Amino acid sequence: MVWYSSCRIMFMGLILMLVSSWVLDRCEGLGEFGFEFHHRFSDQVVGVLPGDGLPNRDSSKYYRVMAHRDRLIRGRRLASEDQSLVTFADGNETIRVNALGFLHYANVTVGTPSDWFLVALDTGSDLFWLPCDCSTNCVRELKAPGGSSLDLNIYSPNASSTSSKVPCNSTLCTRVDRCASPLSDCPYQIRYLSNGTSSTGVLVEDVLHLVSMEKNSKPIRARITLGCGLVQTGVFHDGAAPNGLFGLGLEDISVPSVLAKEGIAANSFSMCFGDDGAGRISFGDKGSVDQRETPLNIRQPHPTYNVTVTQISVGGNTGDLEFDAVFDTGTSFTYLTDAPYTLISESFNSLALDKRYQTDSELPFEYCYAVSPNKKSFEYPDVNLTMKGGSSYPVYHPLIVVPIEDTVVYCLAIMKSEDISIIGQNFMTGYRVVFDREKLILGWKESDCSTGETSARTQPSNRSSSSARPPASSFDPEATNIPSQRPSSSSSSSYSYSLSLSLPFLYFFSILAIL
Repeated sequence: MVWYSSCRIMFMGLILMLVSSWVLDRCEGLGEFGFEFHHRFSDQVVGVLPGDGLPNRDSSKYYRVMAHRDRLIRGRRLASEDQSLVTFADGNETIRVNALGFLHYANVTVGTPSDWFLVALDTGSDLFWLPCDCSTNCVRELKAPGGSSLDLNIYSPNASSTSSKVPCNSTLCTRVDRCASPLSDCPYQIRYLSNGTSSTGVLVEDVLHLVSMEKNSKPIRARITLGCGLVQTGVFHDGAAPNGLFGLGLEDISVPSVLAKEGIAANSFSMCFGDDGAGRISFGDKGSVDQRETPLNIRQPHPTYNVTVTQISVGGNTGDLEFDAVFDTGTSFTYLTDAPYTLISESFNSLALDKRYQTDSELPFEYCYAVSPNKKSFEYPDVNLTMKGGSSYPVYHPLIVVPIEDTVVYCLAIMKSEDISIIGQNFMTGYRVVFDREKLILGWKESDCSTGETSARTQPSNRSSSSARPPASSFDPEATNIPSQRPSSSSSSSYSYSLSLSLPFLYFFSILAIL
């Protein structure tokens, strides 16, 4: 029996972003603290971080740029070419992709008195750094599309009464070879995957202001280690992370590790990925008792959130194939090495009911299909992964759907990779993903993220989604709203694919290790 999912074709405008109000399912022992995040090209963030001419989100050019950006930012692991510019054949449009950089942002407040910083989120690196005491190598102002500007704060340890330098004899100092004496300021330098991209400075300690997920609780001041970034190079200098980078990796110096060491939160965090481009990160969240899980493969010297896939099912037809993959929300699409790519794509193609669309240079995907003009809906084979341990991982957003001239075209949003398989953000939308660093497991549970509702879905199934526009919300860099109570629940538990919501905003958290 072949399983298909149903898609309703409805051409509507892109939805506006809602600020996520999400409360976690379970709170055990230590506290849970978090903040909202927004996609780089959401209406909220574009208002302060210009899009540098990015094509419309419902266009084939948009997807080409996103795929090109994946290869550029991920460096040698995905790159078939190494160009920072992409030019389209039908005109003179040129996009500077390296300026896109890390594409998910949140506001955090640091120090005493506190200052806000619009930081990029990155689970692939470990250090949280801010531009610091720099005169020529920091971005101090951002020009918005309308001509207005936003002044960015520059961190200064001397201006914060709770700041202190980290000495070279600290266990967190890894560059003691650069120290003049044990009591010297501990230096750091981090090189990232993107060519020529680095941050250099000294380590300091200060307070990060967090709000508990518990109702009516007071904010806490968590003492953390961060980098005073004196010099930034590469894509950082081009505006990829103009106001700092929030590292969420597995090493001891990352914020989740420090919060756990200080007894503030459990050594685990979750990220929720909704269809509408808003999300939430919560420190201390160990998930729920009914979530599905798989072990993490922790490999030195650069551990990543790596898991093992044991089976692939397409349209109900299952093939046994074991391979490792990195869960990388910092990559827009899913990249697979030859064997899993061939199994999924060829199985999908054999079961597809629509005519194969011959892709041109504007679409980066190999397997695309044209919907007949007289059809108001289409079906496509379901895709499901089985993880080590036996837990299933239904993929709710395996496609991108795009109008090309007078035709609706949908593509299987996976691409072939030479040496590493990456489960990208498109395969994670609709889930709350838990990175439990204490138990070394990755967990997931279905969630709509915007309301906090988690409801069981079965496969095959149909998930309906509202086409109503949510109200516009503003993005205030100086204030981040934290929900104080659980929103009302939704009774819908069906699964569908509506074009109005079929072009999900892409969440970008890098989970690849630094070089």
